Amino acid sequence: MARADTKKGKLLMGKFNPKVDLVFRKLFGSEENKDVLMSLVNSVLQLTSPITEITIKNPYNFASYAKSKESILDIKATDQQGILYDIEIQLKEQSFYGKRALYYLSKLYVDQLEEGQQFYTLNKAVGIHFLDFDYFSDGRHRRRVIFKDADTSEEIEELQNVELYFIELSKYKEGWGQAIGALERWITFLNFAASLKEGEIPENIKKDPTMLKAIRQLETMHFSSEEREIYDAQQKRMRDEQAQLRTAIEKGLAEGMERGIEKGMAEGMEKGMEKGLENGIAKGLQMAIKGLLHILDDQTIASSLGVSAEEVAKIRKEK
Repeated sequence: MARADTKKGKLLMGKFNPKVDLVFRKLFGSEENKDVLMSLVNSVLQLTSPITEITIKNPYNFASYAKSKESILDIKATDQQGILYDIEIQLKEQSFYGKRALYYLSKLYVDQLEEGQQFYTLNKAVGIHFLDFDYFSDGRHRRRVIFKDADTSEEIEELQNVELYFIELSKYKEGWGQAIGALERWITFLNFAASLKEGEIPENIKKDPTMLKAIRQLETMHFSSEEREIYDAQQKRMRDEQAQLRTAIEKGLAEGMERGIEKGMAEGMEKGMEKGLENGIAKGLQMAIKGLLHILDDQTIASSLGVSAEEVAKIRKEK
């Protein structure tokens, strides 16, 4: 059921946040939404011959969901060629997420080989990870990782049986009307569908039937009291973690800048006021970085303070 926006008299279509684990699993992992999941996967893969059939190996079921560990709240599927997919969304930043992604992809690949079977029966395994934080240093929002020859960049066919895709949601900053590609539309859906207002669906979205279906699913999605309790807890945890991160960054920056500027200004009395202020700002940044080293990874500190990850790594090594 949609809810009223009393200020504008419109209805907010996206009642639930699709980035929250429970909603993501219920929306993309339900049998009746296989076409929606297939559209999402095709938008990531960007193949010349898109997949035309998908089977969900672990369809959403609240009883099994409630019993599972949070580290395995993913969607497993297979296509018409037998290729295996592991799809998940990760909201909380993890410094070693790459190792985690490799672990679950490796497990997906080896678990298909039963005792007595031969290696040639192994099907391709693909890990797709939607990240609600910046994990890589460049500005690309889609990344495909495969095995290549380190010297020639040759892609050896027998080693192309595993692939990883990382989609960093925050790096695509355009709105609904600018989302031309399928992947960009799905990123926009995940980022903004919860606040999409009735009557404001852009034309480019109206032309995508699976996108419209997903929007309507959010509008009419029903939660049991137990599901709602889990959703509220996940939503609260997400907000709390975001608030804690902002507080840590702001506190570390403020304290570091204050101490650094004071020290730099004192030194600058001998070398000149202008040079002192410059040194103070530099020292402030260094102290802010040092104050965050024990709670954040290098890339997060770098992007938050506007410095390079290499500079943060250097300070971490020195400390």
